[in-house]
Amino acid sequence: MPNLHEIENAMPVAPLKIVALSSAAKLGEHVNKYLVEFRKTIKNDKVKMDPAFHGYSENNYLVDISTPRFGSGEGKAVFNESVRGKDLFILVDVCNHSITYKMNGFINHMSPDDHYQDLKRVIAACTGKAHRINVIMPFMYESRQHKRTGRESLDCAFMLQELRDMGISNFITFDAHDPRVQNAIPLNGFDNFTPPYQFIKALLNSEEDLIVDKDHLLVISPDEGALDRAIYFATVLGVDTGMFYKRRDYSTIVNGKNPIVAHEFLGDNVDGKDIIIIDDMISSGGSMIDTAKQLKKMNARRVFICCTFGLFTEGLKAFDEAYEKGYFDKVVTTDLNYLPPELYSKPYFIEADMSKFVASLIDFMNHDASLSNVLTTADKIHGIVDAYNSRRNMDIYE
Repeated sequence: MPNLHEIENAMPVAPLKIVALSSAAKLGEHVNKYLVEFRKTIKNDKVKMDPAFHGYSENNYLVDISTPRFGSGEGKAVFNESVRGKDLFILVDVCNHSITYKMNGFINHMSPDDHYQDLKRVIAACTGKAHRINVIMPFMYESRQHKRTGRESLDCAFMLQELRDMGISNFITFDAHDPRVQNAIPLNGFDNFTPPYQFIKALLNSEEDLIVDKDHLLVISPDEGALDRAIYFATVLGVDTGMFYKRRDYSTIVNGKNPIVAHEFLGDNVDGKDIIIIDDMISSGGSMIDTAKQLKKMNARRVFICCTFGLFTEGLKAFDEAYEKGYFDKVVTTDLNYLPPELYSKPYFIEADMSKFVASLIDFMNHDASLSNVLTTADKIHGIVDAYNSRRNMDIYE
């Protein structure tokens, strides 16, 4: 855990508790495990001996909570233990479609709207009792509806304002589609984190023969919206970057979107190079597969797809077929959102574990310590790349 001295010399805001909704139960368990380890090893005797902070080091920080539903489909949130005076961190995954509930005899899969309503119920059940309420929503609800281009709603901005009015203190998300939406709540805490370190760590642990330099590796943005991510990633790794421009047909609308006519490439020669495509999400995956296909046609050596959120809204069949045809080599996604169980058996899948990072965020926020201590720095990425290159060079000469 980075910069432990920051915590060892600080007092927590209040006793820590984690509320992991059913949508984020798996992530919550992993985060809780790391927090238990952190608190048992930290040398903060000032806190451990202070009776005001009894419970600083616990075997479990998860709150016993349920969100049952009536036969009509209506629901409620019930805390089965006291959270008065606690510093609450609520974990929710609005994209977890695997959870079902019965309504009028029918089985319904929970939608992002359902998960968001459950989140509000939880906040309503503890507002005025908890010392502070913090929401960790890795995939930001309605983040793709962050701006108005016609007579339409501004759902993401409204969501943030609604949570602010309900009394939350901090909102934490990952790889927001457009982080400028935080302007909707300028006086509230809003933190947006990206996982470049976890991406490169997962990729280097999986591949034994990557050469990280500008002659052998190229970072590609699949569209203009992801260019900032690609530029940062490429700059830290010391390699070149490129971009695909999505040419759309703005005269028609299909499924609420203007269909893509073609992907035009802007960038350096990819012949014989390994390619990392980096983006915030895989939705249906159609444009990502098309991008990978074009790169292979341009004689790219290998294509690695790195996305924060693997939604796979149309299943894995298209990816299975594309992998068999050799359009890409690996898909790296985080564990921040629900992933279909069958994905773990795919030969092309690599999971980037974010639970330790989330646990570090929670621990530092609970102590009101600067979050710059846990942010990914260029030095940290350089360190893991240098260690990989040293290990690889030893393997070559042995």
